[in-house]
Amino acid sequence: MKKTIISLIAVALLSGACTDGTLDTAPSTAVSGSTMLETTEGGYMAMNGALRFLWQFGVSTTGNYHQCFGPQSYALMGDLMGEDMVMAGTGSGWFWYDYVYDVKDMYRSGAWRPYDCWNYYYTLICQENYIIASAETMQGDEKDRDYILGNAYAIRAYAYHYLAMTYARSYIGHEDKLCVPIYTEPTTSKTAGKARSTNREVYAQAMSDINTAVDLLKGKPRQHCSHIDYYSANGIKARIALYMGDYQTAYEAAKEAVGGKKVLTKDILSGYNNADAADVLWGAQIIRDQGTTNPQFLVHMDIAYNNGNGYGGTARKCCSEWLYSRITKGDNRQNWWHYENLYSQGYTKVGYQQYKFRFADASDTYVGADHIYMRVPEMYLTMAECACRLGNETEAKEILNEFMTYRMLDGEVYDCSDKSGTDLGALTTEETGSLLEEILLQRRIELWGEFGRVYDIKRLRQGFERTTDMGHPSQALCKTLKLTDPESFDWVLTIPQKEIDANPLIVQNPVGSVAADGQGDDPSLAPAA
Repeated sequence: MKKTIISLIAVALLSGACTDGTLDTAPSTAVSGSTMLETTEGGYMAMNGALRFLWQFGVSTTGNYHQCFGPQSYALMGDLMGEDMVMAGTGSGWFWYDYVYDVKDMYRSGAWRPYDCWNYYYTLICQENYIIASAETMQGDEKDRDYILGNAYAIRAYAYHYLAMTYARSYIGHEDKLCVPIYTEPTTSKTAGKARSTNREVYAQAMSDINTAVDLLKGKPRQHCSHIDYYSANGIKARIALYMGDYQTAYEAAKEAVGGKKVLTKDILSGYNNADAADVLWGAQIIRDQGTTNPQFLVHMDIAYNNGNGYGGTARKCCSEWLYSRITKGDNRQNWWHYENLYSQGYTKVGYQQYKFRFADASDTYVGADHIYMRVPEMYLTMAECACRLGNETEAKEILNEFMTYRMLDGEVYDCSDKSGTDLGALTTEETGSLLEEILLQRRIELWGEFGRVYDIKRLRQGFERTTDMGHPSQALCKTLKLTDPESFDWVLTIPQKEIDANPLIVQNPVGSVAADGQGDDPSLAPAA
């Protein structure tokens, strides 16, 4: 059997130390891969190297580097694949092809999303498998070993969850359809490829991993804001369980994630550029000598960078007019977007230009440019949604009303007490007036630009439409796709040809909206091992 592509980057090359409060993740040649994981000192190097891989740009693809920089790039990709974010122009082309759904047929190239996402997540898994395999032999303090392994299990769970959301249809309704291969042992270029497991099997692995991470990290103080701790591991668990429709588990994990604290803030206009902020559960602190200029999230968002000539200025990211019009009067989040005349910028419409994400100093992109992967508000909204789905409407309203006190301007009041029920429209813009819909609306507003809207659309089993009235340019309306159908494969990436060539057990996803001959997620298509 031919080799797979899952180990393109050796874990031995990703090392660093963390002893003085600064996450030093520069590659080191002082410790060889064969000896690194013999001690907890080397284990920390490997752990920090894997965490650095989360925000490095251009390490997962052979081209288009400036749109490939880890979790924030995939969150932006997922948002642009939905209906709530408008990309008002092509700019340099980065993310435009995600926005107009024109990447699936590029699976033969190493420079586009099919290869990029697959290589990225499996490289993470490869790194963590080496760390996890050292559990019995790594010498050092048990608490340090548990901390290192807890981070490894959490990242592996995260990677399988995002692989599944990217390369498979929704878990709900497709539990026993093909997802992605599972690897839990160290791999090399000679490792035999495996067939695609089902959604149920992949999510069982992800849930097992995150439960192990939570157990290992409990009671262990976070050593650096870029690390995963007990609370952020629970945040990952809440995301996984919510996507599965396991609302009780998601509720309990989200509640643990906030640590029983009221870690909410009214400070929402500072640009979301500080991973050490009070409401950040998980992020990456970028130190000056490891930062970058163009290949990073804020460059794609902040129009002030490079005097408006950066990616954020030449490819404006705007809130859809539909979503903006649903923001409650007196909600401070209205200030995340400004209604501007974009005709003067060469665009076709007036738009709600984003100001939510900004550099601390747009003239210096090496500072004030941390990556933020998860915030406490997401957990409050997850608790509210799950309480509602579990029939605890009074609690759901209390959670949402409390959360909104941190979003309303002084003297303004939000009250959802008149809402009830869990009805949702077939399309995301078909409103029912239910409590669940209201919670999800606040989630859409709050997490705009930082979660990946299409992932929620998939799990909610809804369809969506884009219109020019929302602000979308005509070339992004995607009228030939089946975006109104939750059974569509339009939201499922194709698997890179390099993997298919190397692994004869792989079944390709369809390039189009529906399954084609020999392609799709039917387990009967899988070749015999």
